[in-house]
Amino acid sequence: MTSKFPVGKLPTAVLAEILARHAPQDPRVVVGPGIGLDTAVLDMGDRYLVAKTDPITFASDLIGWYAVHVNANDLACSGARPLWFLATVLLPPARADRELAEAIIQQIDEACRALGASLVGGHTEVTIGLERPIVVGCLLGEVDKQALITTQGARPGDAVLLAGGIPIEGTALIAREKAAELADRFEPGFLARCRDLLFTPGISVVGYAAQATEAAEVHAMHDPTEGGLAAGLWELAIASGCTLSVERERIPILPEGQELCDALGLDPLATIASGALLLCVAAEGAAPLCEMFARQGTRCEIIGEVGRAGQAAVVLRSGGQTAPLALPEQDEIARFFG
Repeated sequence: MTSKFPVGKLPTAVLAEILARHAPQDPRVVVGPGIGLDTAVLDMGDRYLVAKTDPITFASDLIGWYAVHVNANDLACSGARPLWFLATVLLPPARADRELAEAIIQQIDEACRALGASLVGGHTEVTIGLERPIVVGCLLGEVDKQALITTQGARPGDAVLLAGGIPIEGTALIAREKAAELADRFEPGFLARCRDLLFTPGISVVGYAAQATEAAEVHAMHDPTEGGLAAGLWELAIASGCTLSVERERIPILPEGQELCDALGLDPLATIASGALLLCVAAEGAAPLCEMFARQGTRCEIIGEVGRAGQAAVVLRSGGQTAPLALPEQDEIARFFG
């Protein structure tokens, strides 16, 4: 009997096994599907076309805005410029009306314009079986061939950096989606700060990625999303075929995120973490890159290093002890909402 999967991403081992049987046939596919490979890269002759698709399933408000930014983050991690956005908007029968449709499309258009991208197409429908809207985004962009960066690029000896803090998205999502349930447990000002993390510092890492590639020799970038930093580190390790060693005490955890996770029994390292950017850079460029971010008011920490190649693993050092970091079976948000 086949076991059922929990809510969230498919188990990594299962997905890897499935994808291994479905390799792309077109020789123009430079980067195809794989664990930790968030964008497809296609050879268009003089440049690469970079493509990304991602749904918004946890959030219920601002889902059009979310859809653009989470897709743009992955494109930016490839060094690409976001240009063309397509959206599939699925509306629940009980809530489908003109006002809802207009609001979602307006959010998409405004988010695209803020990034210099354009809404160019998609599909909308009222869908049987839904309780709330779902938006599936697809974003296309371009990158010069010599400027492409992938999660496969981490090299032994690289420093592992984290720009921003964790878990920005998870903290904001909980405060926004569970406002009524949390009202009697937390002060209104605290919950307001948690909600505002969505915009300040925000979940976009497009700016971080552009600044980093201009200032340092960046070999790999990855934005930790579902499954949090722990899953992001594992995806980076699997894609690059390297061991990552990380210092627990160096990880920048937002005070609001730590407090909310502690109170609710959640692990901040396994909570959806859009708004943070993982970077693997040449060791000599790590400290100057952190200093550059600091001058701009962004926290960036050297949290570890890339070890030997040939084996994907993530180890966490804390309090003088070293132990394997577990790959989360489910994001803490999915577990909490469930």
